[in-house]
Amino acid sequence: MRALVLAAGRGERMRPLSDTVAKPLLMVGGRRLIEWQIDALVRAGITDLVINTAHLAVQIETTLGDGARYGARIVYSREGTQAGDALETLGGIVRALPAMGPAAFLVVSSDIVTDFDYAALADAAAAADRGDIDAHLVLVGNPPYHPRGDMGISTAAGAAARATRTAPLYTYANIGVLAPRIFAGLEPVRAKLFPWLFGAVEQGRVGARLWQGRWWNVGTPQDLASLDRIWP
Repeated sequence: MRALVLAAGRGERMRPLSDTVAKPLLMVGGRRLIEWQIDALVRAGITDLVINTAHLAVQIETTLGDGARYGARIVYSREGTQAGDALETLGGIVRALPAMGPAAFLVVSSDIVTDFDYAALADAAAAADRGDIDAHLVLVGNPPYHPRGDMGISTAAGAAARATRTAPLYTYANIGVLAPRIFAGLEPVRAKLFPWLFGAVEQGRVGARLWQGRWWNVGTPQDLASLDRIWP
């Protein structure tokens, strides 16, 4: 399974830090934010990585290189060289599709920090490849900045669980498995993954699981400072 690591945006709430340093390269716990993701993916056996870039693209690409020192193979899907070029999540995924191959792939944000085991998503990727589902999303409890949540989870157990639009609602953890076929016919234009993907959710085509372990979406300088004190 390949992984797409989303790293194109400026991170407006992280300014002024993200004005001169790409947000994924900011340090926490002795490593760059994105390096925590790369390490977790490699430990899970996912070593073929695509990273999308726009804001300070050259800085990210120069810093991470081809991924060899991380035990990974990194290629880049460059959307531009400045924040205004970023295509948002859906557009960025569509733009990166030629590098992802025909199999279901993992998509994660570069600005989350978690001890979620990405190897646990192998079964979801297999289900997507069989056509049982079109996507699988990891959900978490609602953080203070997003109290309303995004999606619910059906009462079915294990692999049969599906994302729903009914309460109680949880927050999308920016971790998911996606089948390339669901993007057929889409152009790489600026667009967000949600609410677009809600169509598949409402059709019962999106699996889901709730993660109750450690997870942070690092959005502000205050978040960065707080996490630096407790992570790893």
